[in-house]
Amino acid sequence: MKNTGLPEEKHFFTDLCLPVLFPVLVLILWEQLSSRSIINPVILPPPSRIFEAFRVMLLDGQIARHLRASAFRVLWGFTMGSTLGLAAGIVVGISHRIDRATTLIISVLRPIPMIALIPLFILLLGIDEASKIAVITMGAFWPAFMNMVYGIKSVDKKLLELAYVLKKSRWNTLMRIVMPAALPPVFVGLRLGAGSAWACVVAAEMIAASSGIGFLVMFAREVSQTGIMFMGVLLIGLFGLFIDLIIQWVERQVLRWNYPPKKAR
Repeated sequence: MKNTGLPEEKHFFTDLCLPVLFPVLVLILWEQLSSRSIINPVILPPPSRIFEAFRVMLLDGQIARHLRASAFRVLWGFTMGSTLGLAAGIVVGISHRIDRATTLIISVLRPIPMIALIPLFILLLGIDEASKIAVITMGAFWPAFMNMVYGIKSVDKKLLELAYVLKKSRWNTLMRIVMPAALPPVFVGLRLGAGSAWACVVAAEMIAASSGIGFLVMFAREVSQTGIMFMGVLLIGLFGLFIDLIIQWVERQVLRWNYPPKKAR
C-alpha cells in the first residue's frame, strides 16, 4: 500500500507543534487579558513584565546567584538521599525479617511531609546549610527507598527459582537478576526523588535562607514584586524539568533494552 505521508504529518504536529503552540496561545491570551485589566495585573502580571524582570535580574547576576545556591543544596541533598534510599531499599527488599521489623516505623515516618520537619532540623542543625540539605535528603530518600523495595519484590519468581536451581550465589543473583529487573522502578524513584528534592529546597529557603529561588519568591511576595515572584516560580518549574530530562537521559543510556532503536520509516 502506498504511503501517503499523512501519518507522518499528524505525528509531526502532535509531537512537535502542539506542545509549543498551546503554551504560546496561553501566553498571548494571558498578555491580552492582563494588559486590558480584565484580570488584575497587580496580582497576575502580564508575561511581558515577567520577562522584563527576568532580563534585568539575569543581567545583574541575581538569577545566577540564587540558582547556584539552590542547585548546590539540591545536588548534595539528592545525592545523599537517593544513595541512602537505594542502599536501605536493597537491605529491606532482600531480607524478609528486616522488612517485617521496619514495616511499622516506615509506615509512620513516610507520610510525614518534609515541610513539617524543617523546624526540627533547624532546631537540631541550626539555620545554616546543614538543615536545608537534611530536609532535601529526606525528601529524596523516600521515593528512592520505596521504589527500590518495590523493584526487588516485583522480580519474576521464576528467575529466582532458576538461579537457585543453577546454584548461583546470593551476590550473583542480586547483581545479575534482581538489580537489572529492579532498575526501571528505581529510575522512577530517582525522578520522583529529584522533584521532591527541588520542592523541599524551595520550602526550606522560604523559611530560613538568604539566597536561593525559594528565598527570591518569598522576598518578592513580601515587597509586592509580583513580576519577580512569578519569574521565580517559572524558574522552579524550568529547573525541575531540566533535572528530570537529565535523569531520563541517564535512564535511556543504562536501560537500553527498554528503549529499542526506532525503525526507519
